[in-house]
Amino acid sequence: MGREYSLQEAIKLAIKAEKDSMDFYRRAAAVAKNERAKKVFDLLANEEVGHLKAFFDHYKGTEFGDLASYIDSPPDTKNPAYMKLEKAVSDEMVEQKALELALVEEMNCIGQYTQLAQGVVDPAVRSVFERVVKETQVHYALIESEYAHIMGMVHESDQDIFVRE
Repeated sequence: MGREYSLQEAIKLAIKAEKDSMDFYRRAAAVAKNERAKKVFDLLANEEVGHLKAFFDHYKGTEFGDLASYIDSPPDTKNPAYMKLEKAVSDEMVEQKALELALVEEMNCIGQYTQLAQGVVDPAVRSVFERVVKETQVHYALIESEYAHIMGMVHESDQDIFVRE
């Protein structure tokens, strides 16, 4: 059985997760050689900032400082996804590996936030978790699409949408 979190513990976990995701996407954008992938990573990093702000608005703790300072603070280089990304930087397929890692991380966030939302009584905070779940699902679809493009798979924009009888 999973651990039950207080509202503030759940928000604190979400803040840390969003900051880690933002740092991951910023680093991936910085090392991406493919311009399209770089734009996707930049977009995702900026959206994570929005998630961070949404959670920050409901957090009553002080250990993160103010939002701007926290956003600008150095990344947690011990975060497993960040460490894997750093390992992939020397690889020629950094975009591919970064996208693969991003898919796993986004799916983990969907599961974690869905579970946390179910335990939140405050409707305003629950709605933040639920909105972030929906936005994270959109992130997953975007990353999946970019992964298909990078890997040379048939992209949904290339598929023939007409059914022949």
